[in-house]
This record gives sequence, structure tokens and C-alpha cells, in this order.
Amino acid sequence: MNSLMARLHSGRGYLLSAIIVAGLQTVILGTIIQSRASILNNGAEVLLKTAPVDPRDFLRGDYVVLNYDISSVPVQTVSGGIPAEPGERTLWVRLKKQEDGFWTVIESSFHELPPLPETVILRSQPFYSGGLAAGDNIRVEYGIERYYVPEGQGKPIEEARNGGNVAIAVRVSPAGSAQIRGLLVDGKPVYDEPLY
Repeated sequence: MNSLMARLHSGRGYLLSAIIVAGLQTVILGTIIQSRASILNNGAEVLLKTAPVDPRDFLRGDYVVLNYDISSVPVQTVSGGIPAEPGERTLWVRLKKQEDGFWTVIESSFHELPPLPETVILRSQPFYSGGLAAGDNIRVEYGIERYYVPEGQGKPIEEARNGGNVAIAVRVSPAGSAQIRGLLVDGKPVYDEPLY
């Protein structure tokens, strides 16, 4: 133990410490990047219809704020009971592809849902729930509510989005995490997200 402390107090100890810290930072960053790339490469793809957002909140800097039809989850879709006590919650949302090609909510739960054929399960970001009544909608986010665009190119997307002409292609991991793969205007790809 004394020799370790002596090395740390010498110049070589500081160099060794710096190398270890730099290595750990590299591993952590690599893990974050690989996690996102893995979802984009291997996740199930779903197409989501966007919903209008107040245009005053739409563009902040170089990203676009997105709202989805699936962000408002009807309480009637909740299976397994609704927590009575207020608190922080996560909602698992089962999506199924519709005839128009877009995916919609068919079931949700405050407990993890089992996988079923021809469905995808999204896991919401944690949110506060203070009690729900029948007929309510649960407002959730999935971590895909921002899309970064090249500088100065948000206005045409804003106009198309407000006209209901923007869709987002999303990849979903088996754990329910989502990443935006691309943005479509009038059914045509406008932006594709690179893996790295």
C-alpha cells in the first residue's frame, strides 16, 4: 500500500493515473456510442406520425421539437392496473402497424409487457403520475422528441410538420429504447441518421 502511495506521489504515478482516467473515459464514450449505433443497426423499425406542436416552441437552435400521436396514451389501453399512489412511473407501450403504414398504441402497462408477434414495445421516459381517471390520456415521452437538422433548415420542416406531412422512422431495441433513424416529408426520406 505504501509503495502504491509513493508511486502516486511521484511523477510516474500521476501519468499512470491520467492514462487510467483517459482509458475509462474512452470506454464510457465508446459504450454510449455503440449502444445508440446498435439500436439504429439492429432495432425494429417503426414509422410514427407526428402531431402539431405550438410553432413558438418548435425550433430552438438547430433542432426540431417533435410530438407524436403515440405520446398521448389513452388510459383505456392500460393493462395490469393503474397505480393509485402518485409517483414517478415508466409506461411500456405496445405498438402495432396499421394499414396506412404508421404504428399506433394498442396496449400499455406500468409493468414490462411481454413481446408479441408483429408488435413493438416502447419504454417511456420516467414521468410523474398523480392519479388517472377513465377517459384521461397519459402524456409520455420516449427520448425521440428532438431531431437535429443542419443549420437554417428547420423552417421548411416546421411548415411540413404543421401541415401533417412529416413522419419519423424510428428503430426500437428489444429493451424498448428508441432512436430516430430518419425524417420523411410527404413519404420521401429527407434526412437519414448515420450510425456513428
